[in-house]
Amino acid sequence: MDDRTDDPLSDLSHAPLQERLHELVRSTSDDLAQQAALAARLIGAQTCSIMLVNDGEGERARMSVSASFGPLAPAAHTASIARGEGLAGQVLASGTALLIPDIADSPYAHLARRPDDPRRAVLLVPIRLGERVVGTVNASCSSGKGCFGRDDLGLLEAVALLAGKAVQVRQLQGILASRFAQLALLQAAPDSPAGYQQPDRIARLLARSFYREMAKAGFGTGQVVQAASEIIAQLNASLARHGRRAAEK
Repeated sequence: MDDRTDDPLSDLSHAPLQERLHELVRSTSDDLAQQAALAARLIGAQTCSIMLVNDGEGERARMSVSASFGPLAPAAHTASIARGEGLAGQVLASGTALLIPDIADSPYAHLARRPDDPRRAVLLVPIRLGERVVGTVNASCSSGKGCFGRDDLGLLEAVALLAGKAVQVRQLQGILASRFAQLALLQAAPDSPAGYQQPDRIARLLARSFYREMAKAGFGTGQVVQAASEIIAQLNASLARHGRRAAEK
């Protein structure tokens, strides 16, 4: 995630709408961090984050920050937001964008996580894949700057479309890179294996397929448990490496 502050030299928020649209159309990156930075430049946001559902489905869905631009609070990077929780959770649940000129002077004041934060103008839009809302794009800036407007809402919705496509491409690339994942999805959904799947569902499908394949190959309960333990050990090692890298930054 990119925590750089926005560079005023690259701020396009005061440029004519046509110029901002041209900059948006030129963007071909599938990198979510670059898309968050682009959104901030287009609408003059001081912070912009992209949150994606990564746990649970339907009413139990939860999401967290996948990419960001600007000085987000440290706790925001690790927060897990439930459907309906806070502003982002409400957008996830309703699928409706929110444009709030000053959250402290609005019906949403009680949802402000940091009421003393000067970045009180907020703009949130849903990220959709077909009929599903799979995340949100969230932007904020100082309410004293007089941001945001309806043009900014439209631009952020366009960035949300790019983010949705990036999520779909990233998932498809991951599946195509794993023959095991392809076979598991073909067995579970032979008519539409390439369609977007909730990450939780894919994880369950892979786990079930992994168990079935080991059982078919003649492995006993002890070997299955040993394999599962090895997966957990690999995960713990990966988390430890990630923690060390984060501490060194």
